[in-house]
Amino acid sequence: MPDAEGAFTRLRLGFRAWRRTRPFWGGLLAVIAGLPILYFPYAHLTVGGLTVAMSTTAGAGSLIIGLLMIVLGFTAWFQPLVRIFCGVAVTILSLISIPVSNLGGFGMGLILGLLAGGLLVAWAPLKAQSTGLAESVAHAPEAAAENVAEHQAAEHQAVEAATDLGEQR
Repeated sequence: MPDAEGAFTRLRLGFRAWRRTRPFWGGLLAVIAGLPILYFPYAHLTVGGLTVAMSTTAGAGSLIIGLLMIVLGFTAWFQPLVRIFCGVAVTILSLISIPVSNLGGFGMGLILGLLAGGLLVAWAPLKAQSTGLAESVAHAPEAAAENVAEHQAAEHQAVEAATDLGEQR
């Protein structure tokens, strides 16, 4: 069972590293925002015994807007260099969905799309870290843990030495 825990930890840390190198949350919100815009024009909701068809003449427009928002979300994940284009396009599509797609998926797709566009435009890659503790954690977690423990022990000794000096005065 320790191998399964190690594999899960490696997968989790690998996903975390992948997620941190791209506008993950903006892309996720763009994908989620496209879903209600796609769904509601084709939905048949049953309220009590009454079936309500949400179909409009703009069903094709809703289909295109929803699919484009989903594709732009995935594009931002896998091609982070085009994040600004994706963010602007998601914002414009969200605004276009107001008259075309039942008020932007009854506001759900509209609000999520505007947030996604802002997150995509605002995201910037992290600066390269200097070689130090962060790199040692990524490549050798056990050695990094020892380095942290040594660093903490050295700090503790320094605090004790300073306390002893203060008491001697």
